[in-house]
Amino acid sequence: MTRPLPVRGEPALPSWIREKKIRLTDLHEIKALMRKARLSTVCEEARCPNRTECFEKRTATFLIMGDVCTRACGFCHITSGRPLALDAQEPENVATAAREMGLRHVVVTSVDRDDLPDGGARHWARVIRALREDDPSRSVEVLTPDFQGLESAIDEVAAAGPDVFNHNVETVPRLYPSVRPKSRFDRSVGLLARVKERHPALATKSGLMLGLGETDGEVEEVLGALRAAKVDIVTIGQYLRPSSWNLPVVEYATPERFERLRAAGEAMGFSFVFSGPFVRSSYRAEEALAATVRSS
Repeated sequence: MTRPLPVRGEPALPSWIREKKIRLTDLHEIKALMRKARLSTVCEEARCPNRTECFEKRTATFLIMGDVCTRACGFCHITSGRPLALDAQEPENVATAAREMGLRHVVVTSVDRDDLPDGGARHWARVIRALREDDPSRSVEVLTPDFQGLESAIDEVAAAGPDVFNHNVETVPRLYPSVRPKSRFDRSVGLLARVKERHPALATKSGLMLGLGETDGEVEEVLGALRAAKVDIVTIGQYLRPSSWNLPVVEYATPERFERLRAAGEAMGFSFVFSGPFVRSSYRAEEALAATVRSS
């Protein structure tokens, strides 16, 4: 995991967070397949600390609708700016790449496309349908933007038939002005509630990061809001600053804190709470879906 030097006031890296070894053979093989199909992975763009582990297992989270985002969240490493036009061949390319990788569970995410009238919802639906048509037995998980709260866009993506609808709240409401300045906590929770209300059989999921200055009380309030929206799966991970221009780490959550919040989430009734320093929203996603199916 490549990491910049700490900024002034950022705490030293603790012993329970260590660099993960990179196996270049697996890394280059997956990257070559993606470039051949003109695809990107959020694993690379966001510098996920688990990317080598996932690539070794021949899994990856597809990043659709380009690699330039119309927003500029303080925690995110993806380039912000004016995106290019959508690639009409991308849905078929994603399905082909998933087949060549032998994936049984596919995770798809995207940049925010506030430049498009529907936020890219129609394109999202085409990708989901292409994956379904290519292999109906394959499970599909989507990690979507908020579509600026446009209900028709949310409904179009959910109606395309993913198995898991994920949308991350990322942090506590108090920190949104610096962490997610163009987003709203209530809009994100409302999206998840709408999906579950209209598609009760669909597993819903969300995630947040620790280490940005939030308190445990605030995190538990977020968990309570997500559970009230009938969210099934929650992921809690450590924020790691991906570049010098991203927000600094305020603190590194201890393993005991992650365990305490996991227990709190489970007590609220979530079917699966994945909590730990290197947990990310798509990490071991198939396992989380399986746990949700067993508990239903």
